[in-house]
Formats: sequence, structure tokens, C-alpha cells
Amino acid sequence: MFVGTCNEEIAQSIISVLRSCREADISKPIARMLPLALGLLYLGKQEMATSIIEESLTLHKEIKHYCAMSVMSLAFAGTGNVNMVHRLFRISSHNNGTYRGPTVIGIALIAMGEEIGAEMAVRFLEQLLQYGDYTVRRAVPLALALLSISNPKVVYIMDTLSRLSHDSDIFVSMASIISMGLIGAGTNNSRIAQILRDLSNHPDDNHLFCVRIAQGLVHLGKGLLTLDPWHSDRFLSSPVALAGIVTVLHTCLNMQSTILEEYPYMLYTLVLAMQPRMLLTVDEDLKPLPVPVRVGQAVDVVGQPGQPRTISGFRTHKTPIVLAAGERAELATEKYIPLAPVLEGFVILRKNPDYCED
Repeated sequence: MFVGTCNEEIAQSIISVLRSCREADISKPIARMLPLALGLLYLGKQEMATSIIEESLTLHKEIKHYCAMSVMSLAFAGTGNVNMVHRLFRISSHNNGTYRGPTVIGIALIAMGEEIGAEMAVRFLEQLLQYGDYTVRRAVPLALALLSISNPKVVYIMDTLSRLSHDSDIFVSMASIISMGLIGAGTNNSRIAQILRDLSNHPDDNHLFCVRIAQGLVHLGKGLLTLDPWHSDRFLSSPVALAGIVTVLHTCLNMQSTILEEYPYMLYTLVLAMQPRMLLTVDEDLKPLPVPVRVGQAVDVVGQPGQPRTISGFRTHKTPIVLAAGERAELATEKYIPLAPVLEGFVILRKNPDYCED
């Protein structure tokens, strides 16, 4: 409820609970949600989280690093801060401990805001996959999913997750299956659906449970919903949607003790990230208003001077229209003027007084 607000009262309450916990309580898997909650309070606040990171390092040895890494990665989420990415990479490469899972996810969290940073993060994660120990390798599929959520067009990530779904480490395998569901969420991607159908013959019940979850995610809302927290060409993100996704990823870091045992309901936090992926236009009275729009692949502004283009290979449709990952829509008529969007995919139009039918 207070994501990204830097609420000092709630932060101190969480810190005091962590201080008063015994080691037996801290070792429970659900206790790892408290550092995550602390990090969500400072989501995207960058330097404003410095004091709380320093304070978290005074906690119990078992939890202090986990807490510091969670807050640090969430505070710089989506910023593309290269120095912070390198810092987390060094920590996950050379240190030992259970907190390296949030550190790996933090690399993807920080780099997911723009394409070049995401490509750089994929290379880092590939190295961690080759040379990291089991705690790091189990987190890499989840980090890859975060970099390409609801966007299966990045073929390399899909191929990597497909390969890891047959890994000898069963927890790497299950994390990869869930991650395939996340990158294909709401897209009805035929290739991912076929991979998951082949995996449904696995004799292990836990694997089958993960496959069913992934299949449900791929066909999310029958292809009308998405989990992508970014909109306006990665210029804006939904803090609430990002909070829901990160909560599920942290839960999957210890899958055998959470969603596979006592806490399967933690998957419900994904609802926070579910939103329609169609474009709907309405008039000033909020009644549906079908208008022609051009839908094409989003590109940087190109074209002749005075005639900018922001899409390529477009086709003209009438709203409502479903937009795939990486697509953008433009009005194909000058009859209406868009007002400020109220919700993602929901645009209010009013008539253009200067428009002439002739």
C-alpha cells in the first residue's frame, strides 16, 4: 500500500521486528518478505534509501545482507545505473550467502528500464550462470524473466530458459519453467506453449505444478492481459505492478519452502501487475468510441523533416485493438484530439474543432 513512499514509521516498524526476531524465526522462508517490504517502501528512490541501508546492516548476521541487497536493488530499480549494476555483479560473483539471490534479481531490476542496459545485464547473467554456485544459478532464470516480462520476442532469453528447464538442479529447472510463463504472460506464444506441453509429461509433481502455472500465465486473460509494468515506451513504470512481480520472484528464490508447500497463495500478488494490453478509446462521456488507428512496430522518431514517424510497418485498424509487445498505436484521423490518458491503454478523445470533412 505504501510502495515508493519512504514511510519512515513503517520502515522503523519493520526494522524493529527484524531486530526482535530470533534466529529460528529469521530462518523461516516467509521472514524474507520483511526485507522485501522494506525495499518496496523505497522503490525507485535511489539515494533516499542510503540511511535505511546502513541501518539494515546492524541487524542479525543471517538477515542483514539480504535486507541491504533487497533495499539497494529496489531503490535503483529501472534507473539503469551502471555503477550499481557492476557493484551487484561483484557481490554476486565473489561473496557467499543466501542474499545473492536478491542481488542477481537486483541486476535485472536496475537494468530493465532501457534496452541497452538490459542487453548488458543478459551478458552478466550468462557469466553468473556459468561460474556461479547453486544460489546464483537458481536466481538467474528469474532475473532473465524480469528483463523480458510479457515479451517473448527476445529469442535468446527464451532459448536459455528452455535449455535450463532440463537442468540437473531441479530448482533451476522449476525456476526456468516459471520464468518461461512470465516472459510469455498474456501473449499466447505458440513456441512457449509447445515447450510447456512437452514438459507436462514430467513424472515429478512439483515440476508439473510449475508447468501448469506457466501455462496459465502464457494464456493470461486469453491473451488480453499483460504483466509488463512499463508503458509509454519504457518512459514510465507502475510501482504497484513492479511490486507484485518482484514479490513473486523473491518467493520463487526459495520455491521448495514457499509456493510448493505452505505459501502457494503468494502467487496471487501477480494480480497487482495484470492489466489489459488492448487500446480502448472513449469520448468525453466515457462511452466507447471506435476510431481508426495505425498500429506498427515502435521505433525512434524517423522520417523527413516536419513529417516524423514513430512506427514502422503499420496497419490501420479500428479500436479496440490488442497491442503486442513493442507495438505502438497512432490516431489515423484528425477528427479527434486525445486528452491526457487516464489509464494505460485507455484514452479519452474529444472532437477537433478545426477538423473539416472535406
